[in-house]
Amino acid sequence: FFFLMIRRPPRSTQSRSSAASDVYKRQVHGGGYVQKYNQDGTPAITAQPKPTQNFDGVDYVMETALKGDFALIKAWKADKQGNLVFRKTAINFGGVFATAGKKCIAEVEEIVENGELEPERVQVPGIFVDKIIKWTGYNKLIERPTFTDESSQGGKPQIKNKRDKIAARAAKELKNGMYVNLGIGLPTLVPQYAASDIDFTLHTENGALGVGPYPKKGQEDPDLINAGKETITVAPGASFFTSAESFAMVRGGHLDATFLGAMQVSKNGDIANWMVPGKMIKGMGGAMDLVSSGSKVIVTMEHANKDGSLKILNECTYPVTGLRCCSMIITELGVFEFQNGELVLIEVAEDSSVEEVRSKTECNFRAVSYTHLRAHETPEHLVCRLLLEKKKT
Repeated sequence: FFFLMIRRPPRSTQSRSSAASDVYKRQVHGGGYVQKYNQDGTPAITAQPKPTQNFDGVDYVMETALKGDFALIKAWKADKQGNLVFRKTAINFGGVFATAGKKCIAEVEEIVENGELEPERVQVPGIFVDKIIKWTGYNKLIERPTFTDESSQGGKPQIKNKRDKIAARAAKELKNGMYVNLGIGLPTLVPQYAASDIDFTLHTENGALGVGPYPKKGQEDPDLINAGKETITVAPGASFFTSAESFAMVRGGHLDATFLGAMQVSKNGDIANWMVPGKMIKGMGGAMDLVSSGSKVIVTMEHANKDGSLKILNECTYPVTGLRCCSMIITELGVFEFQNGELVLIEVAEDSSVEEVRSKTECNFRAVSYTHLRAHETPEHLVCRLLLEKKKT
């Protein structure tokens, strides 16, 4: 099979011909990004240029399939036929990897007799599995144990810093019926500030739909994590699936909104969030698929770096994740929208000003009539507050 990097024509009014040329500006297509590092962190192998193909007006970067000599996977149970069963999000890419290696070795917690696994529960047929190893004295480790803030007592947590402030504002973009993906880091804070009457469904790329809040201490499950490796819970009506199925949801355009962090955003809506040149990276993650999926892409980030360097730029200087794909930027200073290819400031934070926003933004933007929307404040509350303030004056 092939892995396909999707580049959809942006939602702006630009022509398809100019959209088609965008794919050739990407580092994935042009080559040059590091695929393997030496022990000292210097590049050992860099990517070569890749061919592209256009299908129905959409450009794809073609990637040949990975053919491993061995596929080493972890499953929950196996029978003596080699059939495998996984728990919750632990399947991840396990099922796909089993099909991609010349030899598949599965480490399992329990081996049962043939017939003890219900056929409809088998997630990897034994034909793909060459060897099963039962691990004794197994101790499952959790890389990022994360717990709910019990001090909030079921309400919204307090806004203590810039990140909380950004997340609280971003939560206002959640609407009833939405399917939403959250990037790692700041975006994971967004749901806890959502209004109680908003019903939305959270998706995580590693294989869960219907993600709930973080667990309480003592209730965490090492087989139930999100794409950022944090412990999670699931809501009633949730489902688990492979990462391949998860990305079918993304690439098929089934998500309504994607919240992402970013290192840079350009005035054209380009996003750079997957690597810093010269620094070692573990991988690009799912961001490239998410930003080209057709969902509303909302960037949540601090307005500038700690050293004062700017993040909203004329052009991204880091390798881009996607071109002209951003719909909205939310920072602690204000909210931008991309309207017909133009960057527009639509809100300014209560403790900021247009002048401050301009001083901390490299590119030009248009500021429309804006309001100081306070954290946790709905548009209805804003109207009432402004009427009361007008009455007082």
